[in-house]
Amino acid sequence: MTIREDLQYTKTHQWMREEDGAVLVGITDYAQSQLGGIVFVNLPEAGDAVTAGEPFGEVESTKVVSDIPSPVSGTVAEINETAADEPDRLNEDPYGAWLIRVEGVTETAELLTAEEYTAYLETLKA
Repeated sequence: MTIREDLQYTKTHQWMREEDGAVLVGITDYAQSQLGGIVFVNLPEAGDAVTAGEPFGEVESTKVVSDIPSPVSGTVAEINETAADEPDRLNEDPYGAWLIRVEGVTETAELLTAEEYTAYLETLKA
């Protein structure tokens, strides 16, 4: 399982990265591995508001449908059409297949560093 040092994480298994004044959001490798093969992604529209800790979309796998909580509050500037059209890319590279780009961030959920997220995942195995 991969945990990248250049990202921040949530305990609900989303990652975020600041880029050009906006925030990219996706799901972690751990989330993808727990879900199994992702077959469908439901994302908001550009211009929609997202709220930290509240679902902004869903991923459907061969096992379950899961909400995707946003790590930030702000406005969706862009969705990753490739991830929406080809959800299997999340299975192949969950860190390369971001889901939404959020601008005007006003609030963040509790965020973890890579080290803190790794430690958190260890508690889930206990």
